[in-house]
Amino acid sequence: MLTRSTKVWLMAVLVLSLAAMAGSCGGKGPGTGENTNTGGGGTAYTPTGKEGTVKGTISFAGTVPEAKKIDTSADAACTSKSPNLMTEDSVVKDGKLANAFVYIKEGTIDGGGKITATTFTVPSDPVVLDQNGCHYVPHVLGIQANQTLKVTNSDPTQHNIHPSPRVNEEWNQTQPNGAPPIEKKFARTEVLIPVKCNQHPWMKAYIGVLKHPFFAVSAADGTFTIKGVPPGKYTIAAWHEGGATGTEKTMDVTVAANGSATADFSFGGAGTSSNQKSSLEMMPAISFPMAGHNH
Repeated sequence: MLTRSTKVWLMAVLVLSLAAMAGSCGGKGPGTGENTNTGGGGTAYTPTGKEGTVKGTISFAGTVPEAKKIDTSADAACTSKSPNLMTEDSVVKDGKLANAFVYIKEGTIDGGGKITATTFTVPSDPVVLDQNGCHYVPHVLGIQANQTLKVTNSDPTQHNIHPSPRVNEEWNQTQPNGAPPIEKKFARTEVLIPVKCNQHPWMKAYIGVLKHPFFAVSAADGTFTIKGVPPGKYTIAAWHEGGATGTEKTMDVTVAANGSATADFSFGGAGTSSNQKSSLEMMPAISFPMAGHNH
């Protein structure tokens, strides 16, 4: 039979073990896509002058979902400024899709390491999300982790900005007309964060947060260009809204020194492209923390 002192000692060991496990596995737990990218860690990338580009076109196959007119009668200021406001779920012209978010998902830099384990300078200039005509402009945007997001209100009415991230900190802030810009930062990579306005439920936007600057949004003609890409082999991903988490498709490319790689994607219907893999469930982009980094 164990003595009282032995029982106390065993209990102390058990408590300390559980505390150590909690400290090493803190945060939001497995399966949430959480990462602790705060802009630090990893090898810093120094431009060599041999960087290339990734270009492409986003197409839409099949019947295009019809845009619907939005009822803005709940706010006269919205009706006055945007009497013909339409939904932006699928903006297609001549078979080309706008507002697709295209980015380097993973890959290896020639002569270097994984691009997701490399650090890149965070721009000092903010990325602007404007509320104009009672809709968000732009509808889809990209930003680097810890870069400033500047939210402005160009409307003669009050708005409410409410991003709903899965791994970043959620915030919900009212912005009256004439109020100064709201400035926020996202510390962790996440593709993509939905944004809504609680006062105007039709308003929505999407923000892609990445550790690196290699992303773009397809233009009205479906084209995109990602510049300054280090030579290497990468997986390019294209995301488009729809359903609970959107649709993402990927393609492998090689960027030669001073070269240009092509990545064309197609959404909707039975659209496919060479070496294109489709995933109906969009998972967050993850940058794993360095060993020894606290959660």
